[in-house]
Amino acid sequence: MSTMAASAHVAPVEPRSRSVKALSAVNFFLADVRDGLGPFLGIFLIGQGWSTATIGVVMTIGGIAGMLATTPLGALADASKAKRFMVGFCAALVIIASLAILFVPTLTFVAASQIATGIAGAAIGPAVAGLTLGLVGQKGLAPQLGRNEAWNHGGNVFAAAGAGFFGYEFGLTAVFILMTAMAAGSIIAVLMIRPGDIDHDAARGIEKKAGQDADAPSGFSVLWKSTPLLILAATLMLFHFGNGAMLPLLGQQVATQAENSTAPAKGGTTDTADAGGKADAATTLPPGQSKPGQPAAQPVSQPSSLQSLLSDPVSYTAATVIIAQLTMIPIALLAAGFAGRRGYFLLLVAALVALPVRGLIAGLWPSPYALIPVQMLDGVGAGLLGVAVPGLVARMLKGTGHINAGLGAVMTVQGVGASLSPAIAGVIVSHYGFSAAYLTLAGFAVCGLAIWLVSMKKVAAACAGD
Repeated sequence: MSTMAASAHVAPVEPRSRSVKALSAVNFFLADVRDGLGPFLGIFLIGQGWSTATIGVVMTIGGIAGMLATTPLGALADASKAKRFMVGFCAALVIIASLAILFVPTLTFVAASQIATGIAGAAIGPAVAGLTLGLVGQKGLAPQLGRNEAWNHGGNVFAAAGAGFFGYEFGLTAVFILMTAMAAGSIIAVLMIRPGDIDHDAARGIEKKAGQDADAPSGFSVLWKSTPLLILAATLMLFHFGNGAMLPLLGQQVATQAENSTAPAKGGTTDTADAGGKADAATTLPPGQSKPGQPAAQPVSQPSSLQSLLSDPVSYTAATVIIAQLTMIPIALLAAGFAGRRGYFLLLVAALVALPVRGLIAGLWPSPYALIPVQMLDGVGAGLLGVAVPGLVARMLKGTGHINAGLGAVMTVQGVGASLSPAIAGVIVSHYGFSAAYLTLAGFAVCGLAIWLVSMKKVAAACAGD
């Protein structure tokens, strides 16, 4: 009898364990879906003859759409029990929107695509956060956030490596095909999460007491009455103002250099005829050879395989993503353990410090090899924030029933910075060059760090360790 009772007690654990594993798969496949084409969009559009300023404006339109939709969609994730459907539907929407760019790369279609992608990405974040909290609860949240982020970054490495290889071999069309496959994988994975394993009260932050019904959600005014939440939102707005355009600019810089290197020289004299009406024979000689009677020309150095890859915009962009994501995997796992012991304050400080240093390196070292330290620092910042932000919001709004709406509100405010960043950076590049844009973006991140440090006492309680 006792054996049967023990079996009955253990039985429910297995299905939930399988659902948690499926959640990891969801995060893996969503890595290439949540942000749409991401930095590859700029590469594709430059190849279509677009300017960096126009690309920045289109990306800003998508960012604003996502920004406006995030808070209502977060509230929907709180109230709805169809969180799995939200994730699957948005994954399909991103694919349809991205494929539209491939076949109809006009300003209208690209803008509409970015709006759809922005709204879908705004819904996926709170929905996945709700699924996570509903499956593991507050006590298991920090370690599960670390695992979520590790799987997500692993998916990004896989997708970026695939995009770099297939894009280099077959062109940018391969990137669209890979994204479609990843989206299909995310839909299958989310369907493997059992609906009965999700505690929808816990998913929105409502606490249950033994023998009592769950408390009713508080009013939405809690979102703007929470001082720590407002400070966090303002800090992240400035961070993403500096971060939003950094990675796209790296890819656009290489793409612009590639376009300029293949463009015919303007105003050159090598193709003009001489006084006798005959063209200069030197213009027809192969590289490394000289005219008879002239000193021998220096042999033309052949670029190495690494240099060839770094000069290719698609491969370069893939490399930036891979380096960052490989860094994020251990950082996210370490951040989860650190948050459980020491809290979230120092995690956010470290993330905020990484971005200005990243901007300085990118702005002062105009070399393709700068992508290594620049993107490692990106991995540090994003890996820390991926664990710290959802964990902080869950603590700040614990018991209110509006955790996902609060996360959506924070994402909305940070979206102001992220959506304006590409447009402003694009204008700066047009007038002053890429280096000035990188340094300007770094300055915004410094302002965010200052706000967070000054507000230390007001956020201390929410940032404390367990």
